[in-house]
Amino acid sequence: MAVDDTNANVPDLSGDEREALHALQLGIEHAYRAYADLLGCHHRTGHAMDRFARAEELLRTAGHDDYADDIRDRLLPAGVVDDRWTYELVTAYRHDFLRELDAFESAVREDLADGVDHVSERAQQRAWRRRARAERWDE
Repeated sequence: MAVDDTNANVPDLSGDEREALHALQLGIEHAYRAYADLLGCHHRTGHAMDRFARAEELLRTAGHDDYADDIRDRLLPAGVVDDRWTYELVTAYRHDFLRELDAFESAVREDLADGVDHVSERAQQRAWRRRARAERWDE
């Protein structure tokens, strides 16, 4: 059974405070979606590099050692951004950027709303549930 914590003790917030917390929450969610896209880029890049490694083998077998050596020496070990591999970008994004965003959003939410998350959605949920109880057709 799901826990209904829509009545969590949320302090009385101004419209601007509620909107700011909502904007921060949406920002966090979009940053995590970007992280997922970065993970996808990381995986697709890995698959691309696997294909280049296979091409190196085939070129070498076919007697094209110069091309095979170029793949081995230049393309495969290269980074995608400033000589960094995608796993390094993924790790930096997660450990540096996301942690900083999460910490900031949590601190603001703790200060303004006693740590309660999704304050706008909770308010909307409460309002819609009150309206549904007040306007039931079957009563």
